Amino acid sequence: MLDFHELRELAADVRIFVDVAEDKAEALRAVIAAYDVVLAIFPTREGMGLHVIKGKEILDRIATSRTTAMYSHTAIAVPDLEHAEVLKQLTAPAEQRIAA
Repeated sequence: MLDFHELRELAADVRIFVDVAEDKAEALRAVIAAYDVVLAIFPTREGMGLHVIKGKEILDRIATSRTTAMYSHTAIAVPDLEHAEVLKQLTAPAEQRIAA
């Protein structure tokens, strides 16, 4: 089970990594490539929203099998759901982008 405090800390680490990088887009791509599951977090009226950028299949498998499988995960802070959806589309493998 993921907790929101942990996700905020992970997103802060990612933000620092991207901010200090010379090529910010490449740094963001590297972060997404490095983890099994990447979640976008963003503020909502209810508190915090989540959108899966990468790893939905892994999360679905864990949810349906009741396994405690190990996977790496991180979070990326975005301003809203629209930005999370665009980030997911832009970082999808080329064959998925072409199909969309």
